[in-house]
Amino acid sequence: MDFLTADSLPWLGLSQQQLRDSMLAQRLPHSSLLLSTPGLGAEHLGNWMAALALCESRAERPCGVCTACSLLRSDSHPDYYLVRLEQDAKQIKVDQVRELIGSLSLKSYRGGYKVGIIEGAEALNANGANAFLKTLEEPSADTMLVMIAKPSHRLPATIASRCLRLVLRPPPKDAAVAWLKAHGRPDQNWDAALALAGGAPLLALELNETGIAALEKEMQEGLQAIAAGAVDVTLLAGEWAKSDLGLRLTWLENWITRRVHATLGDANSNQSAERVRLPAALLKPKMRALFELLDAARDLRRLASTGLNQQLALEALLLGGRAALAK
Repeated sequence: MDFLTADSLPWLGLSQQQLRDSMLAQRLPHSSLLLSTPGLGAEHLGNWMAALALCESRAERPCGVCTACSLLRSDSHPDYYLVRLEQDAKQIKVDQVRELIGSLSLKSYRGGYKVGIIEGAEALNANGANAFLKTLEEPSADTMLVMIAKPSHRLPATIASRCLRLVLRPPPKDAAVAWLKAHGRPDQNWDAALALAGGAPLLALELNETGIAALEKEMQEGLQAIAAGAVDVTLLAGEWAKSDLGLRLTWLENWITRRVHATLGDANSNQSAERVRLPAALLKPKMRALFELLDAARDLRRLASTGLNQQLALEALLLGGRAALAK
C-alpha cells in the first residue's frame, strides 16, 4: 500500500490537515465517510488515514519508515483490514462485512489502533449495511472505520449520519492542469481529458489522447445516426454498455450541456432583441427535451453501479432523447 501518494495530491491537503488536527486533539473519528467521484484519490486518502492512525512515530505522522508504516507498505499490517467488491460481484457480501466486524472487535495485535476500510461502500447490500449499525453505535476503543463511496451513494441515513463526512472536490482547472503537466505530458492539451474526467486529475491522467479522440468521433457519429434514424438503438446501446459506459455518460452530459448553452446563447425573443432568459427558453419543446435527456443521463450514471440493467436503461434513454439529439 503506497499511502504516501496522498501527499502528492494537493487537493487532498485540506482533508489531511483536518485529520491531523483531530489526531493531535485526540479526536480521531471512529467512523468516516469519504464521498468522492472517481479520479480524486479517495482510496489514497483512505490509506493515508489508516497510516495516520497506525503509525508508531512520535514525530509527524505518518512517517513512512517506522515498523507499522513498513508493514502497511508491504500490505502485511495485522491491524489493517480492507473490504471491497470481489471480482465480478455487484454487491459487497454480508459475510465480508461480518468478517470485518469480527476482526475489528479483537484486541489490536500491535497495541494501537485497528483500521477497517470499505471501498465502494455504495455497493453494500441492505444486510451488510444493517450489520454495521451496532459497530457504528458502539465503536470499540482505538478503532477507525473508513467508508469510501460516490456522492450518489445509497447508504442508509442511519449509517451516513454516524460518520464524519469528508467530501472531495475537483481542484480548480488551472491547478489541475498544472498538476497534470507536472505528472503527465507537459505538451498535452489536458482540456478534453479533464472535461471527460469531470475535473478529476487522476482520471484525466489515465485517459489517452488517442482514446479521447476515438471516443469523441464514435459518440458524435452515434448521436447523428440516432437522430437520423439510421441505426438500431438496441445494438448501439449494447455496444456502449459494454465499453466505458461511465465515460460515455459523462461525455453525453457534457455534450448536452454545450447544446443547452448554445441554444440559450443564440436564441432571441420575438418581443425584443434581448437574449432569452432560461424560463422562456424552457417553454420551447427543444429545450425541454434537452433538459429531460440531461436528467436521464445523470440518473443513469448515478445508478450505473447498482443492479440496474444498463443496456435497457441506456436504450430507453437514447430512444426517449431522439428529439433532443436531432439538430
